[in-house]
Amino acid sequence: MTSNEESAPAAKPSNWNLPNAITIVRILLAPVFFVMLLVDDGQNGALRWAAAVLFILAIATDGIDGHIARSRNLVTDLGKLLDPIADKVLTGAALIGLSILAELPWWVTIVILVREVGITVWRFVQLSDRVIPASRGGKLKTLVQSVAISLALLPFPELFGDWVNWVNGITMTAAVVLTVVTGIDYLVQAWRLNRKPVAGA
Repeated sequence: MTSNEESAPAAKPSNWNLPNAITIVRILLAPVFFVMLLVDDGQNGALRWAAAVLFILAIATDGIDGHIARSRNLVTDLGKLLDPIADKVLTGAALIGLSILAELPWWVTIVILVREVGITVWRFVQLSDRVIPASRGGKLKTLVQSVAISLALLPFPELFGDWVNWVNGITMTAAVVLTVVTGIDYLVQAWRLNRKPVAGA
């Protein structure tokens, strides 16, 4: 093997790969889920169950595409950008739908969406310098949000009683707290980055 072959950089994975395709499908499923949820109109019928199951399956693909990308060396800048956006589109659709149905206070939806949209805009602003992937705290926030929203979507109180609403309230509160805390952490990180002196200045 020649020295040129040894020092040749590894080829960058294509943006058109399986993990990114799964992420795009997750984005496309969001409006389908949203329509199903609203058409049921809080009646907790077959459409409500189908919407809840669709949300759970769609949000679960977040872990699947990430695992495939890492295990097969298919991590791309596009994937780092689209993955958190897909999560936000799906969870945002669920939160807005639940608030429209008067099953979730609007202030909860607004707080979460303001944070999510704000961080997404910040990521786009930073694109000229670098792609900012989701942090560990951000991933934990997404996981807790997913669990809280899934519990809110599933009509379990009708099956098991009103005590389920307490569980739903606790998990949603945890999701809101993590959303705010991780949002503040992102702002602190951005402030620290902006304070770093420019090389050669």
